[in-house]
Amino acid sequence: MASLLSSSSFAPINVAELVAHVGGVTGTRIRLKPAPGTATDQDLLLICEHEGPLCELLDGVLVEKAVGGFESYLTIYLAEILSRFARENKLGIVLGPDGMLRFSAKKIYLPDISFISWSQNPMSELQKQPIADLHPDLAVEVLSRSNTVSEMSNKRKDYFAWGVQVVWELDPPTKSMRVYTSPDKFDTIVIDGTLDGGAVLPGFKLQLAELFSEADRGS
Repeated sequence: MASLLSSSSFAPINVAELVAHVGGVTGTRIRLKPAPGTATDQDLLLICEHEGPLCELLDGVLVEKAVGGFESYLTIYLAEILSRFARENKLGIVLGPDGMLRFSAKKIYLPDISFISWSQNPMSELQKQPIADLHPDLAVEVLSRSNTVSEMSNKRKDYFAWGVQVVWELDPPTKSMRVYTSPDKFDTIVIDGTLDGGAVLPGFKLQLAELFSEADRGS
């Protein structure tokens, strides 16, 4: 179970400070109701369950997740592969982008894909509450056009502070995957390379080209 890290309150004094605080994302992704800095778990659940689109909660600010059709396809395909491997090898479970996970009292993240090992007893926690006190062992983000460098840097820092061991960032335009073992240390897997599960998913290997094989039919 993830420990709740302390989170100070955030009260932006202007739009520029608000945008900078959440990683420079476009203003259209920031929810203004409830007022930034005041949003709660219940606000997040209400929007995600009844209004859409999916949002993350960052220090009381609701930020819509970046979306795209091709990115959704890649997310589902990779999640299927990871879920099958984790299930067959009895390693843990895989959640999709609507799996809400609590980072701290004021931060709730929805990684595009989360692998959570059985050591965290995830099923018990997931059935107990809609926002689980769990952290991914592996977090995967499929980058969209509106994701910013600062946004992803902030997210990686939080992920590793949270207990995440590895972060994968898939970049569709370049058909490459960055494998982070710390917020700033990474290796790049290119299209003809092989993705390795390492210590988190021992024995897992995937030719990156496989993820894009269907997409290439339309090229």
